[in-house]
Amino acid sequence: EKLLAPWRYLPSEAGHRVENPEFVLNQAPFRKAPILVAGANFGSGSSREAATWAVRQFGFRCVIAPSFGAIFRNNCFHNGVLPVTLAEEDVREIGEAAQTGTLLLTIDLRTCTVKLPSGHQLSFDVPAEERRMLLEGLDAIGLTKKKDGEIRAFQNTDRESRPWIWN
Repeated sequence: EKLLAPWRYLPSEAGHRVENPEFVLNQAPFRKAPILVAGANFGSGSSREAATWAVRQFGFRCVIAPSFGAIFRNNCFHNGVLPVTLAEEDVREIGEAAQTGTLLLTIDLRTCTVKLPSGHQLSFDVPAEERRMLLEGLDAIGLTKKKDGEIRAFQNTDRESRPWIWN
């Protein structure tokens, strides 16, 4: 409800929200789109996780932009949203193609590619640990729990080599 609220809603004296019919995300088919195509430095200034939560709650699972605010980008990975950084001209081309309302993109997180309807593929980078989190539906705690065996092995070795630490 809060995502892009100043653009999505018209001013209302009664205090209830009235959708702006001119705003693209209030129009079909964009209202249900799982991918948000955005401008440069998307999420800049959004250092709270609530910004990423708003993106996710709206239904977006991926944001494609030329660049992201660093904290926002990191929060995306930890909240199940894939931030895809592409060249500005590629993002512009995708945005223009999306205006037809029929654009279907294939985003492959395993290969880190965006496949356009033309068959053209664009590559993007995702750090390995963040990719694993998204592919396995994990947060940072879940990822750490998957390393339980390694953690216990380290603790056992550490107990033997530095027993005074564990007393």
